[in-house]
Amino acid sequence: MTGPASHPPRKRARARTKQAGLPPGTMVHVGERQVEQVRIRRIRYDEHHYDDHNLAAGQQPAPPPDDRQVTWISVTGLHQVEVIEAIGKAFGIHPLALEDIVHAGQRPKVDDYERQLFIVLNALESVDDQHIAVEQVSLLVGPNYVVSFQERDSALFDPVRERVKAGKGRCRKLGADYLAYALLDTVVDHYFVVLERFSEVAERLEETLIRRPDPAALGMLHGLKRQMILLRKSVWPLREVVSGLQRGEFPLITDATRLYLRDVYDHTVRVIDTIETLRDLLSGMLDIYLSSQSYRLNEVMKVLTIIATIFIPLTFLTSIYGMNFEHMPELKWRWGYPVLWLVMASIGGGMLYYFRSKRWL
Repeated sequence: MTGPASHPPRKRARARTKQAGLPPGTMVHVGERQVEQVRIRRIRYDEHHYDDHNLAAGQQPAPPPDDRQVTWISVTGLHQVEVIEAIGKAFGIHPLALEDIVHAGQRPKVDDYERQLFIVLNALESVDDQHIAVEQVSLLVGPNYVVSFQERDSALFDPVRERVKAGKGRCRKLGADYLAYALLDTVVDHYFVVLERFSEVAERLEETLIRRPDPAALGMLHGLKRQMILLRKSVWPLREVVSGLQRGEFPLITDATRLYLRDVYDHTVRVIDTIETLRDLLSGMLDIYLSSQSYRLNEVMKVLTIIATIFIPLTFLTSIYGMNFEHMPELKWRWGYPVLWLVMASIGGGMLYYFRSKRWL
């Protein structure tokens, strides 16, 4: 259930059919149109200078000069393929990377294109208690620049922008690889926000299943299990990405940044552990639901069985005296009718006492 639920996968599937048979590197937008127009924001900074500028419509960012300043190009919106293609030409982005940028729904990965690193992430956001919105975030890391591509306008990277603007921490002192780390760390940290909300929902659902299991709770349980599958698909490949970045396989990542990437790797492992714990918890909840339903059914059947057992001898007595024989000795007794009631009441009461003594009631 990705965001406004099950429609995006169908639209993406139809877009993929248009791409079938095309040469590698052909740019076809796959996904929903999240913004009206592609917006580009450029931030340039070093330890002493900071410049933030929104580019006008139709204005393309120029490649940054070969200096010590770091340039961050933030692109919001992927549906205007010609704009993305123009950015690709300006920065020398590989055609395969451009194809992956506009093809939303990619698996998290990292590709090395000699002087550029291409990283694909999945950013997650809780829409409500049962739905998660997935946004593909692509990062192109160069020697002194980072180009980020997002599907929609969100506040995901606002904390990073504020840190860069305020000059706090190491953002203004280190290079583009540290900026890429900061963006990656922000995406991973936001997973904890999503998981915390789903943990609270799972706890409430568990209480509901124990106290009052019903089909609505079962439907919510199945919805949460689908969300856990979606989370797992987004996070498991990311562990491989972060592991590769912090092992020193890519020259663009400096030793200073690799130390911080280890922390991101630890966070990723914690997220995976939390997801697996929630999956086990939800699987256990299904057993709780089935056990609760079985227990309720057993309780109902026990009561009905006891009632039927009590009335079996009473039905036997009433059937005997309902027979139309002329010579039945009890028919002439003056106290026959009350005696019969007394016998039936004694039988019923005796059976109830016996059931209680056996702890069947």
